[in-house]
Amino acid sequence: MKPTLKDFLGFLETIAPARLAEPWDNPGLQVGSLSQEIRKVFTSLDPTLNALTSATEANAQLLFTHHPLIFKPLSRLDINSFPGDVVAEAAKREVSIVAAHTNLDATRGGINDILADLMGLRNVEVLKNADEMNGVGLGRIGYLQGPTALSAVARDVKKVLGTQNIKVVGQRDALIHRLAVVGGSGGSLVTLAYEKRADLLLTGDVGHHVALEAKSLGMALIDGGHFHTEKIAFRVFVKNLNKILKAKGWEVTFEIDKNETDPIWS
Repeated sequence: MKPTLKDFLGFLETIAPARLAEPWDNPGLQVGSLSQEIRKVFTSLDPTLNALTSATEANAQLLFTHHPLIFKPLSRLDINSFPGDVVAEAAKREVSIVAAHTNLDATRGGINDILADLMGLRNVEVLKNADEMNGVGLGRIGYLQGPTALSAVARDVKKVLGTQNIKVVGQRDALIHRLAVVGGSGGSLVTLAYEKRADLLLTGDVGHHVALEAKSLGMALIDGGHFHTEKIAFRVFVKNLNKILKAKGWEVTFEIDKNETDPIWS
């Protein structure tokens, strides 16, 4: 089968329904024509000009990203600044852009399920359940294979996420039994994680006051960075998606952006 963009969006809806997205989010089609035939998909965490250029060089018809290009309705399109520059270039190069964001975070087999699996969690549950949805929602929580010192968990996080730039709240020798994971920015769930008996929350974008809150609760916290807590999980999802579509007989190939980097460096 030679899929169109409409086919891709339709299948994406079956595995990461838009109804699971947060109210402020804008997953799905960002730029493109539904009738466009998709032979190659280039994937990147962010819909940047660099990612679009790489997609063009890879002869891809679709740039599939985790983060949406457009979050709010545009009152004007300035082609010299983001996101207007990416919209204009995508249209010119005939590369469609599609995003799967908080709907992919929440769904079964999505970002947080993958992150929990990468951390080796057992008896995994949803951290914040979506209304009337079983097994879907934001974040995951489960048990490590055995009690592990926070310092050792921190080393494991660095290895899993592929980064040395993490921030840690808590005593190095504190024993971690139960771990909550939220890819991206999950500091707002620190109290919920504590209420669900998490010894540690792994997420990104942790602010000063969230760190203080975790410390006051006596719960450990690791900030692995927004980029790194999502990048590896999104890549695993893309590989899984590739296998599923090949099994369905879709004549489409995938290429992962191996050159994307965290916009924040230290």
